[in-house]
Amino acid sequence: MLPTAEPSTVAPSRGPALPPVPPGAHTLERDRRWRRRWHRMRSWGPGLLLLSPSLVVLAVFVYGLIGWTINLSLQNKHNALPSKGYVGTENYTDLFTSDINDRFVHSLKNLGVFTVVFIGGAILLGLVWALLLERGVRAEGFFRTIYLFPMAVSFVASGVVWRWLMNTGTGDNAGGINAIFSGLGLSFLENRWWTHPEWGMAAMALPAIWQLSGYMMALFLAGFRGIPHDLREAAVMDGTSTYQLYRHVLFPQLTPVALSCLIIAGHMSMKMFDLIMSVSGPQYITEVPAVYVWQTLLTADQAKAAAISVFLLLMVALVIVPYLIYINRTEKRS
Repeated sequence: MLPTAEPSTVAPSRGPALPPVPPGAHTLERDRRWRRRWHRMRSWGPGLLLLSPSLVVLAVFVYGLIGWTINLSLQNKHNALPSKGYVGTENYTDLFTSDINDRFVHSLKNLGVFTVVFIGGAILLGLVWALLLERGVRAEGFFRTIYLFPMAVSFVASGVVWRWLMNTGTGDNAGGINAIFSGLGLSFLENRWWTHPEWGMAAMALPAIWQLSGYMMALFLAGFRGIPHDLREAAVMDGTSTYQLYRHVLFPQLTPVALSCLIIAGHMSMKMFDLIMSVSGPQYITEVPAVYVWQTLLTADQAKAAAISVFLLLMVALVIVPYLIYINRTEKRS
């Protein structure tokens, strides 16, 4: 039998041994990390300290109340008594299935008519006024002030005035705009304005158009003034007509401005409350979700009012959030 080799007891070589850690090295590394953290804290710490009051107020009175409203909308609390527990999404489904006289669906239809007329009228008038001012007129500052002046008037004051202008009386009882039509021999133009069963909400949009079309004008005018003058000169040198200049050169440059106007006007129309209440009051014929929330709260039906409020919040979010995402992506690309 051949002799077997005894196993080696020598440890395998693992390269040169590491030098011993000098005394105090760990303390120096901790000091360096602490200095880096201190410098970072000094860079953003004062700003955070200044913003902290606003952040606390925002967290409590905005997001905190939104959470409280969502929680209330899921409960069985339809009177002044304590809640009887959670019912899930029942309050939301009841708005579409078991609401008295389909009031919520009716208010959504009114809101749709109001929004379409308001957005179309405000953007169209704003674009026309901006186009006239952009063409260059004398006393431009005066006209710009006149167009923007309605924005300085509160919706309540504007609604009171327009309530008189849109007086629903006709014939011998005519008042406001109907009285003007009657005096000019245009009695066939007299109408019932906001009390009209079919076009009442379209008439209700007139005060909002008058008040906010100046703001749309300011946005479009800023868009016109932001277009490089070189584009105009190049188009003119190529022999384009005035129509072609605006149609193919200037108007396409206003697409981001038009989108901003659409979003701003859309979310403002969804929250319209004070103007409608000032013109017509809590009338079924002009009821929109914001007014319906107020009327529901008067009956102490807090859960139903909370459900309507959350639904309105979701509608506004569906309009604004995609727009914000689009703006952020556009800024990153540029």
